[in-house]
Amino acid sequence: MSQDTIIFFLAAVIAALSFVVLYQRFIFRKGIQKKIGDMGDTLEQILDEKSDEKVMVFTDDKALIHLSSQINRLLDDRQRIQADFRRSEISAKNMLSNISHDIRTPMTVILGYLEIMRLEAEGKDKMVAKVEQKARKVMELINQFFTLAKLESGDTQVEMGRVNLSECCRENVLDFYELLTQKEFQVEIEIPEEPVFVEGNEEALQRILFNLISNAVRYGSDGKYLGIAVRTEGAFALIHVTDRGKGIEKAFAGTVFERLFTMEDSRNREIQGNGLGLTIARNLAVKMGGDITLVSEPDVSTTFTVKLRKMTF
Repeated sequence: MSQDTIIFFLAAVIAALSFVVLYQRFIFRKGIQKKIGDMGDTLEQILDEKSDEKVMVFTDDKALIHLSSQINRLLDDRQRIQADFRRSEISAKNMLSNISHDIRTPMTVILGYLEIMRLEAEGKDKMVAKVEQKARKVMELINQFFTLAKLESGDTQVEMGRVNLSECCRENVLDFYELLTQKEFQVEIEIPEEPVFVEGNEEALQRILFNLISNAVRYGSDGKYLGIAVRTEGAFALIHVTDRGKGIEKAFAGTVFERLFTMEDSRNREIQGNGLGLTIARNLAVKMGGDITLVSEPDVSTTFTVKLRKMTF
């Protein structure tokens, strides 16, 4: 065998070995990239589902083992923080419920004495009447706080049954008839003649409608318009409560259902609310497996929509 042949053979062997090494490195890098990708997918699933799982990786690579270990430390810290927050939230809601309950008793006694004083004054003592009026407003606020606290802490059981949505809407509009007439509201009602039945709780639905209609009368007074419409959409029944007042700016659209949120007009004491009505209404709707949404175009129209599951039997 000639020297040139030997050199060529050795060069070919070296080239082959180099190729094998490069290929192994390529495969190794691809393997590392796949494992990192799998870790990322697992982490994304854990975060989306808020599960208590951990990121697992089967490898001999020390860097990947260290990375997965630190990710799991962060997940442990996150889970502890979430658990502490949930405990604090439940404790705060229970405390609010207890405080509201404890305040109701002395306020009821105060109202009783004020009523007796007003009756004995034979209508001459206006100061007593004003104090009684303010005390009743405080009592109303306490009752709403108490209701909301019980809803949020899970202490309120909403018994589900078959509810005639159409009839509930008619009853609530009639309850506001005198006030709407006094304020010269234009009222448009679109309620089907045939009953529309939903899965829900009649008392809860009555409260939702009362809050939404009173809210429309309070904040939509400039437009002097109230619209009530009942429609069906697939497996759901919808109630639309519309007014043509000043409306709600987009910046506030996502916060109207938060506790103690009130519109700018609430500075006007004639229409001032306490910011709990919509929060209670939405909590009740969610308890019944539904929801309340809002669509508002300032100075044109504002519509709150209650969505509940239909019952066909």
